[in-house]
Parts: sequence; C-alpha cells; structure tokens
Amino acid sequence: MLVSWDWLKDYLDLDISEAEVCDRLTLAGLNFDGAATVDNDRCLDLEVTSNRPDWLGHIGIAREVGVLFDLDLKVPHADIKEYAVGGACSTIVQIEDEEFCPRYIARSIVGVTIGESPAWLANRLQTIGLPTINNVVDVTNYVLMEIGQPLHAFDLDKLKGDTISVRQAMPEEKFLAIDHREYILSSDDYVIADEGGAVALAGVMGGKETEVNEMTSDLLIEAAQFAALPVRTTSRRLKLKSDSSYRFERGVDPEMIDWASRRCCELIAETAGGTICEGHVYAGSLPPARHKVTLRLSQIPRVLGIEVPPGEVQRILEKLGNDVTHQNSESITIVPASWRRDLDREIDLVEEVARIHGYDKIPEHAGVSLSASHQSDLDRIRTKIRTAMLGMGFDETLTRSMVNDVWAKTFQGWSLGEPLTSSMPMVKGEDRLRISLIPSLLGARRNNEKFSYSEIDLYEIAKVYLPKAKALPDERYMVGISSGRSFYDMKGVVETLIAMLNPNIQVKSIPFTDPMFEEGQGAHLTVDHTTLGYLGVVSSATRKAFRLQQAATVAELDLGALMKIAVLIPQHQDFSTHPAMNRDLNLIVDEHVSWAALEEVGLEAGGELIEEINFQEIFRDPKADGPGKKRVLFTVTLRAYDRTLTGEEADATIARILDACGKKTGAKLLA
Repeated sequence: MLVSWDWLKDYLDLDISEAEVCDRLTLAGLNFDGAATVDNDRCLDLEVTSNRPDWLGHIGIAREVGVLFDLDLKVPHADIKEYAVGGACSTIVQIEDEEFCPRYIARSIVGVTIGESPAWLANRLQTIGLPTINNVVDVTNYVLMEIGQPLHAFDLDKLKGDTISVRQAMPEEKFLAIDHREYILSSDDYVIADEGGAVALAGVMGGKETEVNEMTSDLLIEAAQFAALPVRTTSRRLKLKSDSSYRFERGVDPEMIDWASRRCCELIAETAGGTICEGHVYAGSLPPARHKVTLRLSQIPRVLGIEVPPGEVQRILEKLGNDVTHQNSESITIVPASWRRDLDREIDLVEEVARIHGYDKIPEHAGVSLSASHQSDLDRIRTKIRTAMLGMGFDETLTRSMVNDVWAKTFQGWSLGEPLTSSMPMVKGEDRLRISLIPSLLGARRNNEKFSYSEIDLYEIAKVYLPKAKALPDERYMVGISSGRSFYDMKGVVETLIAMLNPNIQVKSIPFTDPMFEEGQGAHLTVDHTTLGYLGVVSSATRKAFRLQQAATVAELDLGALMKIAVLIPQHQDFSTHPAMNRDLNLIVDEHVSWAALEEVGLEAGGELIEEINFQEIFRDPKADGPGKKRVLFTVTLRAYDRTLTGEEADATIARILDACGKKTGAKLLA
C-alpha cells in the first residue's frame, strides 16, 4: 500500500516525524518497506497483511496512526446536499445472485464537465503512482485509495435501457474492457449488464463502451460489494488484475459503501460540476448485525504477562472503531467495527491491546502461564506411523500436491474422475491436483536414482484430492510408500505398520489388476470389507514412463481407514514363554490360486494356535506336476501362550490346514 504523507494530514493533526510514525506502525504489524520523495510529498510503502483490508485506504492507515499516538481522526462527512436536487435516480438495479452481490448502490449526476483534475487531486494520485485520466475517473480512484471501496462511473447516456443487472456471464460471452482488450467470459464470471449486454466485469474492470470521456455529461456512479472468491477466480483466469479486484478479493466494509458513494459524488460535483440526483437506488440486503465479543480483563496478564490499565484497554478498543456496549471491573464487551471482520474472539481483542499498547513494553522475562497442549487423534496416529516407518528403514519425503496430467492419471485406484485443474499452476505443466501419492513418490525415487542412491525407501503422509461432481474435492490424507523391496517384503511392511496401530487387526489381500502393477502382483487391501489401500510391484511400462532403472514396489493406505482401526491407548500383551513349532508345507495348486487365498484359508483353519504363516517361494515344474500347476512353499509357525505344544496338537492343526486348502483351493501336499 503506497501512502501519501500529505494525504494522511487531511485526517490527523500529524505533528510527528515520519520516522517515528513508520517505526510504530511496523511494531503494530504494518511493516514499513521504504519511502520516496515525489515532488513536495513523501510516498510511504507499507506492507498490508491479507486480514486487514481496512489498511488499503488512507483513512484506515490514519486511524491506525491516530490510535498509536492518541490523535483524533477526522473523516469527511461526504455531504451531498449542497449539490443535490430533488428527484430520484432513474436507473433500476436487479441483482440475480445476492451471494455474489449482497448490496449495490447507484447514484446519478447530470451536467458534468469532463476535464483535467485540480492540482491537489492530481498530485495525490501521482504521489502514490496512479496516472491521472480525467476529473471523474480520478475521483473514483481517489475515493478508492481513501477508504478502500472500489467505485465505477458509467456514462449514463451510453447505457442501453433503464435497467442495470448484476448477473452471471453467459458462456462464451464477449466483453470489451477499458484496457481495449476483448475477453471471452464463462458462466463462472459475473458482469454488470444493461439491456445490450455486459458493460463491466463485476469487481474487476469497467467496459470500453460505457467509459467516461470528454463527451460525457451524465454519470451513473456504482458502489457495491462483491464476493471475494468469484472475483479472484475471474481475475486469475483472465490474468486481469486491478486495484478494485485486489480489494474485493480481501473484502470491503459493507457499512461504508454508501459513504463512499456519497463521497465520490461530492468530489465529482466539486471538480466537474453537475447536479446530483437526491434519490439513489439501493439493491440487495442490509449489512448483517455484528456479533458482540467480550474481553475478560484477567486474560491480558494471563496471555501477555503484563498488566494493562482498564482505561487504556477501553481507549484502544474504542479508538480502533469498536463500540463498547458493556464494561465493568472484570470485562469489557464490544461490537467490532464493520471493517474488522477478523475480530470475533476474545484472543483477537487481547492481540489488539498488545500490538497497540506495544509489544516492546512486554519484558522478555514476563511470566506467562502454561497449559498442557492436546494432540489430536490425527497428530497421534501420524506420530505412530512416522515412528514405525523410521524403524523399518524408511525416510519421509515431501512432494508437491500439483502434478502434470500424465502423473495425475498414472494410478486411479481411489477415483476414476478427472483430476481438478488449476488455472494458474506454480510450476509450468503441473496443473492437476493429485489423486494419488504414488506418482509423486516414483518421481522422488527417480531423482534419487540420478544421484546413485541405490536403497531408496520413502514414505509420505499427505493429502490427495478426489474429484466430486459440482462440489469441492474429497480431501483425504494418505500414507504413500515406495521401496525397492519385493512384493512380500512390502506386504510385511504394511502388516507391521498396521500391527503397531492395532495388533488384533487382520488385513485381507485381494488380487488387484491395474496398468501400474505387474500382472498378478497387485493387491487391494481391506479390513472388514472396507478399503484400506493398494499394494503392488510397479510394472515395467510404468518404470519406463518414470525413467526408473531399478525395480520398485509401492503401497498407498487411507489414513482415515487407519484411524478407524487404530488403538491409540498403549496396550500390553504378554509374551509366551513357551517354544514355537515350525512346519514347512509344499503344496501343488492350480496356477490361478493366489498366495493370498492360501494364507487366508490357512489362518482360518489353523485357529488360535497359528502365530504366523510366512511365504517362502513359488516353483514351477511342468514335467513333474503337469501344465498349469505350481508349487507354493510356506512356513506355518504354531505356538500356545499357556503351554508347550505337543506333536499331536501340531499335527492335528496342520491336518486341518491341509484339509481346508484341499477343499477350497484344490491344493495337494507334495509327497
């Protein structure tokens, strides 16, 4: 925000040095970035934070200086009675969508003379780097920079019909702006239109066909409030930024729109002559009631560690424009100023007192009470996951949420929808919100291979964005894992991770086919018929697409599903002091029978004596076993927690497993 020093003096009796003002503003949160001399004035460059749109006008800056130095703020009355005559503005205003435009004020001025602006007006604008155009346009810019409310002046005679409408643009509707460029609009844009079509791009820029020039004599002055998100969307899509869009994107003061309209008309009448129609058009609803906020005075020393006198607290809050509705020895209740939508909690008022009273007045050794923090379940489970992955030799990585179109569609296990697209990507070509972490992890794997890091075991906990029809995306946290380990090693990693979250959970592995995975080496992981995630060996085609030199196995787990099964309260389980028994089984099965099916049958048939079943290898011998057959070798570990198993118990358990495998999969024990 560029600020004219002489301009500030219109609102304050400012007998203070520029350096002192800038130092205090910086300490209060309005950083001073430099100053320059322009003619006989000084131009101050102040950094305005996004939550303070009231600082985007000279009156807002002057108010802040007035509070800091206890000076009275003088705001112009914006009285148009001297220049007004009877009669109403003849224009009809229609608002099709009040969510976009909650209020719109129109006033008309007749008989103006377009010419150069007076020296005082031109000098003010030139100090802050704005070009002078003519006395009417310059006044709209002046009021914009005075109060932060964008305005627009239409040539009334160029408007077609007597109705102005605020509506959505029609698909492919064309609009010629005052920058002499034609823009193709979409239904996401909003326009100000007369009976002939769009005459302004709402909140962004006026139209060429109704702009004010030296032939103009009658004006329609627009002052309105437009929703931030649609204005920002239009501005970014069309790459069309303006001082107006910058302010609408941050929000304008709904209760100062009429003041800005009157102020603009007053200054136009002063500089360009003409007569203001006394009546005006107000379309839309009244600003909503502001909610009260109570500050307990005891919170100031508790949070800040210092005492601030109650009288000083009241002075600060009132000088900032808040209305004090109730006060006693224990608390003070205010209705926040209409331009301070960021004041809605008690702690916000504590912060206001602190920054105006002065952070420099809080000593380093100030005693501030401490209270124990509370971790959310999401934080706790992420900590457990990080601990588990670190223990298994994995490094955490951070990748971008935006990927290119090819990466976005590499793995679509979670959604087959079209990934959401950003109109202004931060990295060229990466304009899709990812629907899986796997492509990003493979990209990180490729980068590590370039530097000859052979063992690349990575994981990431981050969001994916699953598209939904005509709605915001389904944002889910995922745990993505990539490694050079085998399928079964990676399956063991996943099982170990889940066992650390809940040792009593059994994960079911269902064969899953996807172009990303090698044939027969992909799995859909479920728990109680709920999708937990996916696991698979990266196919050679995918490795080629990502320019990977080494084999890779990946997994992706839904953190939401993990949270549902996780036991976050530490559990204790006794270890058995009795020895285990291992039995190796070599079964001949049909080629289509998966290891997952054998494992599931074995665990179910073995009962409580089964500690684990570990896969060893697969062997094929068509000559000995016949075509379409394979041998699966695995080890069954048996243990009882309360006794030493007998050979008869172990034999009976193995017999049940063999019988179940034979009946359900056709498996035969190799003699």
